[in-house]
Amino acid sequence: GRGGAAEAPEAGEAGGGRQGWRGESRGSPQQLAERYADLAASHSEALRQREEREWHNARLRQENARLRLENRRLRRENRCLFRQALLGPGPDKPPADPSEEAEALRTQLGRLQEKHRRALQHLRRCRAAGGLEASGAEDGELDELLLEEDEQP
Repeated sequence: GRGGAAEAPEAGEAGGGRQGWRGESRGSPQQLAERYADLAASHSEALRQREEREWHNARLRQENARLRLENRRLRRENRCLFRQALLGPGPDKPPADPSEEAEALRTQLGRLQEKHRRALQHLRRCRAAGGLEASGAEDGELDELLLEEDEQP
């Protein structure tokens, strides 16, 4: 067994630093104590690093959970805002001020009338230059539009 091999010195080895069966050290007590102290220190360091990693991972898991909750809240808020934008103000919100809405519509109408006027002027110039070739029906519509434009103040 083990004890017998450790007791009998192997041939050819000198005194203090001999090794026995399965690499068991037979160094001096001071060397063994130093080895043990080194092993204990590296073990303590490994445990400390492990605890640090576990603590850091736990903190990351907490932060991850917090961010997931924040993401859910933001998604709900986005859906709500999107619905409001699509559906307009709900029954709990008063409708927009009619005078403001009317003013916005008047401004929009003015812009559209100005675009229409410019398009008709462009058509007149094209027709005068002989570049506009239209069928009889389209030509009649164009004449009608041009007459309407001339009649308006």
